[in-house]
Amino acid sequence: MISISLIVIAACTLVVATVIGLDFQFGIRRIDNLQQQPPQWGKELPMVSVIVPARNEERQIEQALRSLLRLDYPRLEITVVNDRSTDGTGAILARMKAFDPRLNIVSIEQLPQGWLGKNHAMQYGADRSRGEWLLFTDADVVFEPTVLRRAIPFALRNRLDHLTMAPDTCMPGWFLQSFVVCFAFYFYAYLRPWKVRDQRSSTHLGIGAFNLVRREHYRAAGGHAALAMRPDDDLKLAKVLKRCGGRAECLNGMGMISVEWYSSFRELVVGLEKNTFAVAEYQVAMVAATSLAVFMMHVWPFLAVGIYSGVAWWLNLGSIAILLSLVAQTANLQRMSPWRSLALPFAAATMIWIQWRSMLIALRSGGIRWRDTHYALRELRANRV
Repeated sequence: MISISLIVIAACTLVVATVIGLDFQFGIRRIDNLQQQPPQWGKELPMVSVIVPARNEERQIEQALRSLLRLDYPRLEITVVNDRSTDGTGAILARMKAFDPRLNIVSIEQLPQGWLGKNHAMQYGADRSRGEWLLFTDADVVFEPTVLRRAIPFALRNRLDHLTMAPDTCMPGWFLQSFVVCFAFYFYAYLRPWKVRDQRSSTHLGIGAFNLVRREHYRAAGGHAALAMRPDDDLKLAKVLKRCGGRAECLNGMGMISVEWYSSFRELVVGLEKNTFAVAEYQVAMVAATSLAVFMMHVWPFLAVGIYSGVAWWLNLGSIAILLSLVAQTANLQRMSPWRSLALPFAAATMIWIQWRSMLIALRSGGIRWRDTHYALRELRANRV
């Protein structure tokens, strides 16, 4: 009976891996690359306001802003929201503003009740910007100069209301780089960005490095006020925009935008702590279900081939072969070595641990702590999108 159960489990895993693999192979070819979109010259383009929320970003904000100031775009406004920074961020912004008046620096001294700091900063910046299009980005993202000359014409040609892009993601060290590759595989396989453009599908996707939104549609969808207490604001912004009838698209932005995601394993764990429980809608049952699914798909087959033999061994080996080939293909897309795929079971186990850690910390403390502010779990749960 036990051997039959193991064979059934292994067979089901192989079937799921095959389905994921076929969907991945079909879908990945449908994602356009911004680098392949020609920059538009000579024609009048709409005004764009780039909105950068910044709290204690002294380490990377100058490099990011210098790349924004190098953007070759005729009608550009850069709004930086200094959100209660206590480090050298304010001094850096003041110095850069003195040398380049294109920087629109606004400051927040106090966080209103019922808002996450970053979400409030983005709404605050949007309300104080003039562009027909709003580009929400993070304070550590570096842009290639022609990004907007490629992205805006693409959005106009396709009559989009929302355009998001996956960046080059830089992390130091073998394991962190391997984790990025495996995380990118989950991004492609489970979020299915090629389905974003389908108006009949509920699939939605927003990426914090690049969320370009038509202002009138942003207002119609309720802006960030609709996401006031959502730590997964980038993803949920896409949901409210699409739910409001917006046309959306996701592009591959590699070679065009880049970000150093986290510089250490500790930063990775703490950084994901705030939003992994939110993705599960703060439900213990959903955390249990998703972590079990990840374990059975991405960890168990590797353990099983070292324990069992016969039919179950071959079935698990088939699942491993499919999964590793998909992750290796993702590594190529990320311009990294396909050997990073070998870290899949370790990265998956790390994700499970981070998810449970995030949940237990939130339940024990009654909320999440983000950027030196504690937010109550009851308020976070109330903001369902």
